[in-house]
Amino acid sequence: MCTASHPKATGYLLSDVRLGRRVLDAARGRDLTAAEHRLLAGTGPGRHASAPRDEDPLPMLAVAQLFAQDVPDLACPEGYDLLQVLWCPFEAHGPDRTVGVELRWRRSAEVGAVLEPQPEPPVAGRAECVPTPCVVHPERVVEHAYLELLPEELQEEIAAWEESLLDDGHDEADPTALAGHATYEEYAAAMAEARAREPEEYDYMSDLSVAPGWKVGGFASWHLTGPAPVDCAVCGTAMPPLLTVAARECDGASRSWLPVEDREAADDPRVTDPAGVYLGRGLLRVHTCPADPAHPHRLTQG
Repeated sequence: MCTASHPKATGYLLSDVRLGRRVLDAARGRDLTAAEHRLLAGTGPGRHASAPRDEDPLPMLAVAQLFAQDVPDLACPEGYDLLQVLWCPFEAHGPDRTVGVELRWRRSAEVGAVLEPQPEPPVAGRAECVPTPCVVHPERVVEHAYLELLPEELQEEIAAWEESLLDDGHDEADPTALAGHATYEEYAAAMAEARAREPEEYDYMSDLSVAPGWKVGGFASWHLTGPAPVDCAVCGTAMPPLLTVAARECDGASRSWLPVEDREAADDPRVTDPAGVYLGRGLLRVHTCPADPAHPHRLTQG
């Protein structure tokens, strides 16, 4: 439960958030109808009489459930094989004005019947704090440390390697060579064919270093704030990320990380943003202590 004594009656109803997403998803690829516009107009923020009082505890939102058998890199405390992640959907209630995260380590064999309906808060501070339910299909990938954390000599070697890729590239299409087409459609088709012949460009930060999107384990990207130490408050051990919550699964510079089966739908929000979550500046990491995951976790952003 979230026990912070902050305003809880003003915000978005969870039922409205989910209704709005269903309406937009059903209308994908076409204009909204008048009825859909009216529905969306009623899903904005407001003060709700059915919401709890400011001093009342608030149920946490279920965010993720991870089993060690499905996620090999999940670092569980000894004897535990299940992690449940919950958070309070009011960013003002957590540290550094982000959501307050709770980690519940459990033994899957001891989990009983799931409550129906599942307890959850009736309101959220922002719609982007409410995850859209989705199924996780874990895929193990290999990452490398953030560029600025590498030895300076290795950074220079990577820069030289990236320059060599550009030097070994291709001659750009000559626009004058594509002139003289009878129609714009022929010209556009010729340009598309020329671009298709161009080799893909790669660089360390976008394609080899830190994978984008939601993930368990791996390295942290510090592109918004620059590298910073994250140490355990109990024992001083450096704390790697346990879970990364990202606004998008990829962007224009990181599509090489997309699963092959999603490549043709790389512009579909259901592929690039299936959870619908945007916290802080778009990136939240939960760090745990490798010496003892039961030690208090820490959060970082950016």
